[in-house]
Amino acid sequence: MGDNNHEIKKQLDATGLTCPEPVMLLHKIMREISAGECVEVIATDPSTQRDIPKFCQFLNHALLRQEVAQEKFIFLLRKGG
Repeated sequence: MGDNNHEIKKQLDATGLTCPEPVMLLHKIMREISAGECVEVIATDPSTQRDIPKFCQFLNHALLRQEVAQEKFIFLLRKGG
């Protein structure tokens, strides 16, 4: 599922998880991938709408897309570096 030629390297399915688990798992994935690679996150916790953009801002990752679909919060991030 490419979005504007952003190839998704990893997908984090954090549905059903609550704060702080989605961001903790995302942090682990970001350590595993290379700079410039993309991760798609699917979550159901509304706090991710606040936490994931802050995570990106704090760690200099790019938040390429943020949307809500069928009560899920979907984010596309590109690792900074």
